[in-house]
Amino acid sequence: MAEIKPAANPQRPLSPHLQIYRPMLSMTMSIAHRATGIALYGGSILLVWWFAAAAQSDSYFDLVQAFFNHWFGRIVLFGFNWALIHHALGGIRHFIWDMGQGFKLSTVEWMVRANLIGSIVLTILLWAVAYGVKP
Repeated sequence: MAEIKPAANPQRPLSPHLQIYRPMLSMTMSIAHRATGIALYGGSILLVWWFAAAAQSDSYFDLVQAFFNHWFGRIVLFGFNWALIHHALGGIRHFIWDMGQGFKLSTVEWMVRANLIGSIVLTILLWAVAYGVKP
């Protein structure tokens, strides 16, 4: 069995620490992709709550609908929609990278910006259409 030898200078980290990296939009978007993935779990719980209320009774469904029709509920739904769209676009970006494409720095930056702008525009467009169709 091979013996693991300690580093020559145990005071130094084995890999670069985050403090030496210059913050970039792609780093922030990577964190946002993970955060939106976590937020989608919360949104899924809300969706299950809505389905369960519909299955339980009319009065309980009305209560849940009142929550989602309240201004706070609308903000939660808007955030969930943005997280869903943002995460989906980020997934497409990662799929392109998995195919071995888009690694040129200018392409990476373009895709990151397109992900951010696209998710905001598509969310606003979705809500504008939903309010335009609402009876």
